[in-house]
Amino acid sequence: MRSEHKVRDWRGAILVAAVYVYFLIFAQFAFLELLSADGLQDNKLKAVMAAMAVGGILFSLLTPRLRIIADPARRIRIGLILSALAAALSVVPLSFTGAIAVAFLIGAGLGIVTVTLVTYLVVWCGEQASILKTGVGVGIGYLICNIPAVFTASAKHQALFSAFVFLAVAFLPLADKNLLGPTLQSDAPSKTRPYLAFPLVLIAFTALIWLDSSAFYIIQHSGVLKAGTWSGDLRLWAIGAIHFVFAIASAFLLLKKRIALVLISAFAFLGSACALLAHPALIHSAALFYPAGVSLYSVALVIYPSSISSHYDFGKRARQAGWLYAIAGWIGSALGIGMGQNLGHIPTTFVLTAGVLVSIPLGVGLARTAPREVTLLAFIVVVSMVALHFLPTSNPEYTQTAIERGRQVYIEEGCISCHSQYVRPGTSDVLMWGPASTPAEIHAEKPPLIGNRRQGPDLSEVGLRRSSTWLKEHLIAPRTLTGNSIMPSYAYLFDDGRGNDLVAYLASLQSGDIAAHLAEEHAWRPSASAVRQASLSEGKHLYREDCATCHEARGDARVLWSDQLKPQPPDLSQMRRSSEKQDTQYLAQIIKFGIQDTDMPGHEWLSDRQVASLSLWIHDNSSQPIAKH
Repeated sequence: MRSEHKVRDWRGAILVAAVYVYFLIFAQFAFLELLSADGLQDNKLKAVMAAMAVGGILFSLLTPRLRIIADPARRIRIGLILSALAAALSVVPLSFTGAIAVAFLIGAGLGIVTVTLVTYLVVWCGEQASILKTGVGVGIGYLICNIPAVFTASAKHQALFSAFVFLAVAFLPLADKNLLGPTLQSDAPSKTRPYLAFPLVLIAFTALIWLDSSAFYIIQHSGVLKAGTWSGDLRLWAIGAIHFVFAIASAFLLLKKRIALVLISAFAFLGSACALLAHPALIHSAALFYPAGVSLYSVALVIYPSSISSHYDFGKRARQAGWLYAIAGWIGSALGIGMGQNLGHIPTTFVLTAGVLVSIPLGVGLARTAPREVTLLAFIVVVSMVALHFLPTSNPEYTQTAIERGRQVYIEEGCISCHSQYVRPGTSDVLMWGPASTPAEIHAEKPPLIGNRRQGPDLSEVGLRRSSTWLKEHLIAPRTLTGNSIMPSYAYLFDDGRGNDLVAYLASLQSGDIAAHLAEEHAWRPSASAVRQASLSEGKHLYREDCATCHEARGDARVLWSDQLKPQPPDLSQMRRSSEKQDTQYLAQIIKFGIQDTDMPGHEWLSDRQVASLSLWIHDNSSQPIAKH
């Protein structure tokens, strides 16, 4: 019985962790990715997110007045199940109308869950150490979100994971006999509780969430920033640990009723992170400041309306929580995301204004109860302001090149799952893919993109072997250029420009000095045994599979992209036999390595026998000269 009682006392912490997992991994991130995959962009995407905000605001305000569902345990279960259903529905292709409905359901479910949770948190956490347990819950929630397997999972898997988490906690034993009874004795007014005016706290939380949401959106949509903050398993674990530690620290401060200190410190960390994000050389430091500030205020966002606000009955608590989450949570978050979308950076003037709104009013209130802490606060604020004033404010998003953005697309789309960027020294890789990679080159990559396995060709020197036109066409329709390709189509990337950025990145993958490698290509010949084993029948089959798409009038690539292929590939189907034959060795080199500075690709994966067979068939069936290197 005692063990069961302990578990029941941790229900609140489990619920808090689940809410943060669902909101951060799904509502704030995966859902946006799924909408983009469904082709919802620009104004349609904004309309869908507005529907989520409307649902959240409406049900944050309505939940304290839901007389139809008076039982809080039943009410929060309904909110959890509705939210889980919305996450599950989001993984199927949604129309614009369907996306609006699902988004509204997400907001409504979260509104019901969050307001009900904080109103009765002291009951679901137990009367002892409810604040500390809440800090643990917030810390665990953030830690789960930063587990590499969770953070880097596909949007669909993140949505299904979030749905599972909410369904699982919906079956916790949430009902208590005293849940609707008189206010708990430990919740009665106490003269030792410092009064902090609700309007001041509301303004502070709104400013902090605005900053947080804007910074999160900008980092997620900037290749440079994301690579410098949330890339790599070790870094993700470190960020999760920082979240956890500062969540516990926030709980200890709130146990001493130091909410003003918590909020001002949270701003100092967040403001400093925003300043560091504007300076590319200091992006890694921003990755330390940002989670610290977020965890500090996140714990307070749960604790304030549930334990240390100025109201001491459940009805007033619920109404206060509703207004807090409607204005600071939903409106503040929407404004922050909007700023990130429209500006691409956080203006220094806005951060300074937020600092004034957070620091001055709360600092005055804190000075009345804890004058000795004012010195520490002044130091934190001064350091933050100095950083904001003197650090350069150039926005990496404005100077980020197409190649940098394309590299991030390469990471986000999981290209490393099938393609390597590592030419192994002293192996057949060197002739096939290009100059060997060096350890220094690998370590210089942030993060390294060696690859998990090589199901497709190595891409270290793909910019040398493939033209931009070929790369684009292959991303859109792989099998029109390579008949046996197993690569899926990435045509959707060109709907919003990401495809062009990816092409720019791939085209940039070539080393500066390739003279030695080109000499090896020119010196290459099929082995004598391969030439003896060559057959016209195999050559004809290979031609139909890999060459006809460009070299016949009705070939797929020739029909689709004839205006883009430069120069126009010769139509081998119209060629007549002649005594003038192409040199088979020269043909073999073209087949193997392509023709530099044209759209003619190499076929490095073909064996020597296959190359010899293909060159033999073309030799016997073609008379038209083929351009020299």
